[in-house]
Amino acid sequence: MITSGEGKYRVWLEEKKIGDDRIYILGGGEKPHIGGVVICEEGKMKVIKFEGHYDHIVLKQIAERACEKYKRVVVLGGVHIDNAKKEEINRIVDNCRSMISCI
Repeated sequence: MITSGEGKYRVWLEEKKIGDDRIYILGGGEKPHIGGVVICEEGKMKVIKFEGHYDHIVLKQIAERACEKYKRVVVLGGVHIDNAKKEEINRIVDNCRSMISCI
């Protein structure tokens, strides 16, 4: 498991191996959840965004990076902070992006 940030800004990314394919689960903040799902396979990507959630933006970036290494990738999850201000959202996104280089 990879982590980034502290306190309510802490995020984590877990990798599951299924043969040569990978599943990544993103969580963190005060209420981890499933806010979106991204499926990636050799130049094709399907993005599922659950209403009211914007986690798919970071999930897509994780999937793009992982698809450079693996044939099939599924990325799911979400990070939530109650009543988050723009600065807090930016901090969470930055923490998520810092983990991408570890894939």
